Amino acid sequence: MSTRTLLHVIESMPTSDGAGVKLRRSLGSQRGLHVDPFLMLDEFYSDNPNDYIAGFPAHPHRGFETVTYMLDGHMRHEDHMGNRGDLGPGDVQWMTAAHGIIHSEMPQQTEGRLRGFQLWLNLPSSEKMKPAQYRDIPSREIPAVALTQGGEIRLIAGRLDFDGRALNGPVNGAGAKISTEPLFVDVHLPAGTEFTLPIEASHNAFLYTYEGSVEVGPAEDVKRLMHRAAGVLSAGDRVRMRAGEEGARFLLLAAKPLREPVVQYGPFVMNTREEIEQALADYRDGRLAAA
Repeated sequence: MSTRTLLHVIESMPTSDGAGVKLRRSLGSQRGLHVDPFLMLDEFYSDNPNDYIAGFPAHPHRGFETVTYMLDGHMRHEDHMGNRGDLGPGDVQWMTAAHGIIHSEMPQQTEGRLRGFQLWLNLPSSEKMKPAQYRDIPSREIPAVALTQGGEIRLIAGRLDFDGRALNGPVNGAGAKISTEPLFVDVHLPAGTEFTLPIEASHNAFLYTYEGSVEVGPAEDVKRLMHRAAGVLSAGDRVRMRAGEEGARFLLLAAKPLREPVVQYGPFVMNTREEIEQALADYRDGRLAAA
């Protein structure tokens, strides 16, 4: 058994997207700044409605999956297929854009805090043109487990052998599998609490701290990951984490790497430039979401 270490840090950068929603972007903040198969991670967090009220009007996607995880506030998703979903605190939407989807994501509040994340997860070339689909996952369907040493984990995706029992997330758990085999865990640790979690040795993994800081790695190679930064992990079959003096809340993400070319143009992620040009033509001609 080997414990993963903190290889390098990707600081989150302030930016805006949609119709001017203010957010912070770590993965994807620069071209090629990915952790295969993860393409992008955005954190949105504001108590000022001017930072989020304009939302994300109708826009296209092709070639990957988007995962929206809400912590506070309410967001509504609507797409070209007539689907509508309302996301509240603790809810998740797992959308497979694949061949193409045109959707909007609009805040359903005019005041108060809006806080959450959007993750982009790549699809293998063999799945980029399959029909689009999505799933809304209410908070009550996401397993939450209290840790004996204090704190809690929420398992959004994947499977964990935890305290002598199998824990399955609502995505990629006991049911249908996703080809990238994602693990998505939201971890809350009180100050000074240590926690070790198993991770599939062949998977790439990173952490993102959204409150406090966390020390990562074995006792002989501990490094601190500060607030609002993504920490890319080395190879290994487990990760050891210890919350800083103010406690820590962070996301742990791992998945099977695709090791395929990534060609991205805005909301389109394919394997070749020709496929990107086809996506642009399909969007222009009304064929993007016709599958």
